Amino acid sequence: MAHILILAALPEEADALFPGTGDRADGLFAERRLVVGGHSLTIATCGLGKVNAALCAGMLGGDADPLLMTGTCGSLGAAPGAYWIAEALQHDYGANQPGLFRRYRAGEWPIGEAGEAHFSAMPDPGLRLPHARIASGDSFVACPDAAADLASLGATLVDMEVGAVAQVAARLGKPWAAIKAVTDEANGDSAGDFHANLVRAARVAGQEVERLITMI
Repeated sequence: MAHILILAALPEEADALFPGTGDRADGLFAERRLVVGGHSLTIATCGLGKVNAALCAGMLGGDADPLLMTGTCGSLGAAPGAYWIAEALQHDYGANQPGLFRRYRAGEWPIGEAGEAHFSAMPDPGLRLPHARIASGDSFVACPDAAADLASLGATLVDMEVGAVAQVAARLGKPWAAIKAVTDEANGDSAGDFHANLVRAARVAGQEVERLITMI
């Protein structure tokens, strides 16, 4: 029986996936365990930010294949809805140079010529969701100028965790995937929009992850 680890930053995002099912386990990450379609699933609430996401993926992901993430994100020009995260990068990893912040792939030397900064997800099994590149970092983006900077990296979505999960998966030699749904537009209204749309968007993403599980 394959073991799949699914991370969610917030309880609302974790609870939106296979709601009302599974056995809860006490622990650092409020795990919920269930069996679906011949797969053993662990749904873990990792907490906000890259460190929490990496800690959870590293501690619980050793025997998991693949590592998945569900939840919500901000839009950098993307339409509302759920997205297959085809690529993820960490927008706050790089080198501060005069008048310039150069992004590098997280974990690589931030010196010299900068190559591709992103990590690539496992192949889409045929969900027919739009594909996106997400920029992850330890800040909640609620500023059009900051959003435009991230969009210049080819990202159309922004969050605080997927890039870290992708880095852990690469280090562990495991495939990874993420599905995220939009709550806000990374602008001055984002704080209110995020709270207003969190539960709805979490369920939108959760339903797509449920479909993904049946296709793995």
